[in-house]
Amino acid sequence: MLRAAEGVSHGAITIVNAMATGRGAALGVGLKTHATVALTNLPGVFVVRNLSDPRENSQLAKTTVQSVFRRFGVDKRCGAVIETDSNIPIAVGLKSSSAVSNAIALASLRAIGKNLSDVEVVRLGVEASFRAGVTITGAFDDAAACYFGGVVITDNVKRRILKRFRPKGRLRVLVHVPKMKKYTRDVDRDSFIAIRSVIQAAHRSALRGDYLDSMTLNGLTYSMALGYDARTTTTAIDSGALAAGLSGKGPAVAAIVPERKKDEVRAAWSRFNGRVIETTFNFRKATSWESPS
Repeated sequence: MLRAAEGVSHGAITIVNAMATGRGAALGVGLKTHATVALTNLPGVFVVRNLSDPRENSQLAKTTVQSVFRRFGVDKRCGAVIETDSNIPIAVGLKSSSAVSNAIALASLRAIGKNLSDVEVVRLGVEASFRAGVTITGAFDDAAACYFGGVVITDNVKRRILKRFRPKGRLRVLVHVPKMKKYTRDVDRDSFIAIRSVIQAAHRSALRGDYLDSMTLNGLTYSMALGYDARTTTTAIDSGALAAGLSGKGPAVAAIVPERKKDEVRAAWSRFNGRVIETTFNFRKATSWESPS
């Protein structure tokens, strides 16, 4: 009997965007992606159903399953039906691609009865993201934060985790999500040359544990480089957020807010077009399980 398995990975927000320097940091949040991979006896045939956004490109899902199958030599024997469902908005900077590649990689491994170490699973998803063209840096920082939760600081070039820690405090995460989207393929990397030294400083600050200051510095700097209006960020800070800034390539802006200040930040953001998502820090590791028969 052909097997099916499921996987879940949470989302993340940016602390330091790696596009300028190859080194980054991200923080896991409570948004999540669920994936199911059901094996078929049709080698090379991959059917993808995106239940939350059927219009989105399915290449990353296919590429991730293919990468797992080729790794273990089952690509000549099996195909798969892949279903994903997510509450992470796509193409706004909230690591939807990293979460889906993690969840699908874990479900694929479980379906074929194979295991890899946690970091190997993350790296496999990063390779699939490269091949699918949804990342510039490999997004190892994003994928690792989605997979492990907490703050993860990385060297994306070497695909190495430099530091992980669990932030303290009872804090909330608010995310302002405009109606527009921005895909990685549309980013001009030349715009990051001038900000390299500032982002290096933000990364060093994150390594020292000053992730809040790093997040704000990074967010304001990338907003300038990418041509975004930074008022969403500055308004959040003025309203009581401990940190705020552009997440990934945007256009979403995330803010880390004390519980007592979240209503003030939400009210201040009401003047801007878009919606506000409220979530929490995530500390749960990505996981998988076999689907009931």
